[in-house]
Amino acid sequence: MTFKKKMTTSLILIILIPQVFFAAALIMLSWHEGNSGAEAMVFLDDEYDVSVSGSGEAVHIKALDLFVAVTIIMFLATFGVGIWIYKSISDPINKLKKAARNIRDGNLDFCLEAEEGDEFAELFQDFEDMRRRLKESAEEKLVLDKENRELISNISHDLKTPLSAVKGYVEGIMDGVADTPEKMDRYLKTIYNKADEMDHLINELTVYAKIDTNRILYHFTVLAVDEFFNKAADELRLEMQNAGIEFLYANYVNNNVRVIADGEQIRRVIHNIVGNSIKYMDKPSKVIQLRVRDVGDFIQVEVEDNGKGIASRDIAFIFDRFYRTDASRNSSEGGSGIGLSIVKKIMEDHGGKAWATSRLGIGTIMYFVLRKESVQKERLQKESVSKESVPKESLPKESLPKESLPKEKLQKEKLQKEKPQKEKPQKEKLQKEKLQKESLQKENRTENVH
Repeated sequence: MTFKKKMTTSLILIILIPQVFFAAALIMLSWHEGNSGAEAMVFLDDEYDVSVSGSGEAVHIKALDLFVAVTIIMFLATFGVGIWIYKSISDPINKLKKAARNIRDGNLDFCLEAEEGDEFAELFQDFEDMRRRLKESAEEKLVLDKENRELISNISHDLKTPLSAVKGYVEGIMDGVADTPEKMDRYLKTIYNKADEMDHLINELTVYAKIDTNRILYHFTVLAVDEFFNKAADELRLEMQNAGIEFLYANYVNNNVRVIADGEQIRRVIHNIVGNSIKYMDKPSKVIQLRVRDVGDFIQVEVEDNGKGIASRDIAFIFDRFYRTDASRNSSEGGSGIGLSIVKKIMEDHGGKAWATSRLGIGTIMYFVLRKESVQKERLQKESVSKESVPKESLPKESLPKESLPKEKLQKEKLQKEKPQKEKPQKEKLQKEKLQKESLQKENRTENVH
């Protein structure tokens, strides 16, 4: 039975039931006045005097008129109240039904608002929260799908370019084009460089996959800032010389300053930033500068280049995955578009951050900061304190005090301690008996000799 039918039936019963009782009351009243049997059934012709308190006038009302008047009044009152109740329930249900159909059809661009502060308002609010979350999930899925498509497209392009070059040079060697040692050496170096590009791309994709699933393994150690960045600068200097780029390095940090970090991942951060700078250099005289500064509780590292710069509208998005300021993907600016997103993730996991400033036509400065050893220790101590607040039940048994262990285990430990104490006198007794036997054997031997 539908809600509308239930409501109609309820209204009819609300009218009929009181009428039946009212008719029964009039019959009982007529019977009480002396009518009996068939006479009581003609109670509708009876007249009743109705007078207002304080006035002497009386009004004669027939039972039939009274019955009809009460019926009409009850019908109108019940009908009005019923319509109000029905509308107050059916309207919200119809809205919810319409909203559910929109969600079923994939339309999440609507808003469900409650007009009154009743139970339906709470239901509407919960339904609206569900719709909002579904919409956010759908938008996130669209973004993720778009990023995955971009990743596949980028990988296809960035692998195809060096592979085509390798294939072309190998065919040249096979066809005898490289007929001199100099040409052969140049061809082999080019093949090696293209293979190295592919290897670098695959490494980036591997790190990206770990970042996407939060499976980066860090090995945090105490690093001396001066020593670590001096070594990193020496490595970069050799690379820049081979690439024909001028490299400048300045360290403004005292010798005793240390940080807690994963050296391998910090080197990855530096190489990703420098690699990104090299891709977008457009000047004949290329310069990259590495600076390390002490800024209070942090060590700030700056990598500056004199490339073409980044527009202000793009600077806020360069650390997003797959974001590229230049939509074109030529061979000189190849890359998967995830290098700087890896930088951002690694720095966040180290308790620091990364950002950039840039001016078009002049160059870009990339920054990242690391916490000093003392600050990082305080951070780790706070994390350990929060872990210590975990209840005993969730800790491993080895970390629990003895009084919190089960009684059976304590008794077992007690028996294991008492067992050696009981076995000790038994061993001593056996040793004495053994000595006595040996002494008796010696005496018997001496007697036999005599």
